Amino acid sequence: MLDARARRLLGPPLDRVAAALDRPAVTPDRLSLLGLALGLASAGAAAAQLWPLALATWLLSRAADGLDGPLARRRPVRDAGAGGFLDITADFVVYGSTVLGVAVGATAGEGADWLPFLLVLLAYYVNGTALLAFSSLAERAGRQRDDGRALSFLGGLAEGTETIVVHALWLLLPGSAGTIALVWAAVVAVSSGQRVVSGYRALR
Repeated sequence: MLDARARRLLGPPLDRVAAALDRPAVTPDRLSLLGLALGLASAGAAAAQLWPLALATWLLSRAADGLDGPLARRRPVRDAGAGGFLDITADFVVYGSTVLGVAVGATAGEGADWLPFLLVLLAYYVNGTALLAFSSLAERAGRQRDDGRALSFLGGLAEGTETIVVHALWLLLPGSAGTIALVWAAVVAVSSGQRVVSGYRALR
């Protein structure tokens, strides 16, 4: 829901940072891998209940993820989408692992409830399936939605910007992480339903 506005707001500063980073040793793929490594570090820190470190590495991870695209657009296209494939795969690994890390850290102790976090993972699974299936089939049918990203994505109530904010929120408030996860699972589920319906209609 907020991604288009976030891109308009953050696009110019990200482009300037990408221009400053535009050196042979800094590649979009390396930024994607850096974002992946920092995301996994955030998950590990959350599992160990090192909440400030988890928050810092989460935000740095998403900053690296936000820079690989602007940097890629400054370079000649040399592949058939390998960079976009690496980027989206890294994102899914980071999102899933950080949910798991928060679940481990926030539910430590007897009688802790994992259900909200399992519901988030289920909602992510359905949402990711709808996104990736639509992108593949839309390209085959010539019905892509070009917003500058490597894949053709369907908009929805829960997008990347909202995900960054929610994951930061439960790192800031680990005592309320279960409640946040339950609400977030419902939001992502609604968004998944939106994407399934709109994707089906767009491909008919």
